[in-house]
Amino acid sequence: MQTVVGIFDNAEHARQAAQELKTAGFSLDDVDTISRDSKDGSNYYNSTGTATEAVGNAAGRTGDGISNFFSNLFGDDDDANRYSHVARNSNSMVTVHCKTADHAHKAAEILDRAGAINVDEKAAQTGYQGAASANAMTGNAANTGNNEVSAKVIEEKLNVGKRVEETGGARLRSRIVERPVEASVRLREEHVNVERTPVNRPATEADFNAFKEGEVEVTERAERAVVGKEARVVEEVTLGKEVTEREETIRDTVRKTEVDVEQLGTKDVRNDQNMNK
Repeated sequence: MQTVVGIFDNAEHARQAAQELKTAGFSLDDVDTISRDSKDGSNYYNSTGTATEAVGNAAGRTGDGISNFFSNLFGDDDDANRYSHVARNSNSMVTVHCKTADHAHKAAEILDRAGAINVDEKAAQTGYQGAASANAMTGNAANTGNNEVSAKVIEEKLNVGKRVEETGGARLRSRIVERPVEASVRLREEHVNVERTPVNRPATEADFNAFKEGEVEVTERAERAVVGKEARVVEEVTLGKEVTEREETIRDTVRKTEVDVEQLGTKDVRNDQNMNK
């Protein structure tokens, strides 16, 4: 059996916590809401009317009722004193009796959501002087068992995941460059030559027929180089990629708590927790 305790500054928050516990499936026979009407610590009453009503009544009738209640829960003077001090400086208290650790954890979460105060902070704010305690199940609600002491077994597990990162690549960039070129071509030109040849002979009838005014024309021609350009595709460059897979083995170490139980008065030591390998 484990008991979870939540301390509240507001009675309405405590009643709301009890209602949420009921909604979550907790039996009201296992839930106590203890409140008081005044700040002097008197007039405590149990608003749930459950089997543990005597705890709330005792807290109202005697100055040591709260201290005894927490001493029975914790069995530790400093924890009991601190929780008693905070309870006396608060309005309400909700206790939940749980049969399993899972139920105790769930009850503590509900009490925290409903507004249970942080005991360590409240103790410091109200002037409590004492050693720090680690008995709180969460920051706000305390969890304890009946005469039970436990050691937590903590085991690390290796989680291997994957991430994608850039390892390289290629980029295509095109640019235009100029380079000088040359080509040879044979060109033909025409030239008119004028020749005068002196003669001395009698004129013939053909000469007389040509003896008249006229003109003769001869045209010169020459070839010139003509330049033209033609663009042609001479190569194509393509980027592509292929995917390959490889298997990598990750090696590391993980830790685990091993709890050894020693029977007092004997020399026998047995291992209660073995690590699965």
